[in-house]
Amino acid sequence: MAMSLEARHAGWKVAITDELPYGGTCAVKGCIPKKVLIGAAEVIERAHAMKNKGISGDLRIVWPDLIRFKRTFTDLVPVTRKETFAKEGIDTFHGHARFLGRNTIQIGEKTLSSRFIGIATGAVPGKLGISGEEYVSTSDDFLAMESLPERILFIGGGIISFELAHVAAKAGASVTILHRSGMVLKEFDPFLVDILVQTLRESGIGILTDMPVASVEKSADGFRVHAGKAGEKVFEADMVVHGAGRVPNIAGLDLNAGGVAVDERGITINPYLQSISNPSVYVAGDANARGKPLSPVATRDGRAAARNMIQGNKLEPGYMTVPGVVFVSPLLASVGLREDQVAKGGMTAVVHQKETPDWYSARRVGMTRSGYTILTEGKSGRIIGAHLLGYNADEMINIFALAIRTGATLADLQEMAWAYPTGGYDINRIQ
Repeated sequence: MAMSLEARHAGWKVAITDELPYGGTCAVKGCIPKKVLIGAAEVIERAHAMKNKGISGDLRIVWPDLIRFKRTFTDLVPVTRKETFAKEGIDTFHGHARFLGRNTIQIGEKTLSSRFIGIATGAVPGKLGISGEEYVSTSDDFLAMESLPERILFIGGGIISFELAHVAAKAGASVTILHRSGMVLKEFDPFLVDILVQTLRESGIGILTDMPVASVEKSADGFRVHAGKAGEKVFEADMVVHGAGRVPNIAGLDLNAGGVAVDERGITINPYLQSISNPSVYVAGDANARGKPLSPVATRDGRAAARNMIQGNKLEPGYMTVPGVVFVSPLLASVGLREDQVAKGGMTAVVHQKETPDWYSARRVGMTRSGYTILTEGKSGRIIGAHLLGYNADEMINIFALAIRTGATLADLQEMAWAYPTGGYDINRIQ
């Protein structure tokens, strides 16, 4: 959407197509509806954490009501998006698009030619390559289900599995995550990930590492999942959900016909989001082989790609200051470099790291686990990485993203007169 609007506002003639309802993954089947469900889980978690600390009584999630509430955020999106395109004078199409040539695509029975073609097709769950894969549900299925199964098993230990598992567990389901290697949430700080995993296990979520799934089979009362190095472990579930990663949604575009080169990560592009093999093609979001699989990244990519089409290649979107968050309890957030990335880059860093369950900001909400890992560059003291675990980590990480973007040091942040008592004031306690 961002790419098409940017080009249209420059006075260009623009067309857009999607084989699904307009709106994209984030607004209809991803971050927005997911966060609505997570909001309910947060209420349950807060009430539980404050039990015997002034709060009494039991709360529960009524799943059908929650799904109805979620739909107030998603159902109208395709309609409003199409209205926006019409108001802006953007031609809309529906159907599967594929390349016929370097500047030509086919949508159903229609053929369109253009000076530039923008690809923003997002991502889809990657193939698991296991027997019984047809029985595995997606995150789309989870977010749309009318009733909550009693037993849910998630394949893969990434963000999707952790967030949906947290929601399901707070809604009363028995939840298990199976991950093929020894490290879950590998894009996040391992010190804080270990604390988070221990916390979630204590809350009743089963998290098993070094447990690759070998097959899924239908059983009399659900599904039977075989896992382990030789498939020796058997797990029973009413629903099995794919959380083992997503891949660029480009398989059906017939990119060869368009002269668009790809590698194992996606469409190969130069720093300006332009295809290295077909300069008429620009790629935004998950379909390219460079960025992070996050909605704000796709939006920024889309604007940058359109401006590069219009003005010539001038904008290089950077991903260093894009925060990532795992919306569970406690929240896990990250921006910038991890310690292992600093070492690989030949830099030196000072590591500021501590568990902080005794801090006021954690204790006042009944949180028993929190912590931080802050990385500062050895010579300048600039903040180059920030990783937070705690109640308001999703908001606090934005402060550190801005600090990295502007070259601020930890001392700079600690000279601020932060509102008190707030999470921002906690920056003064980092050592």
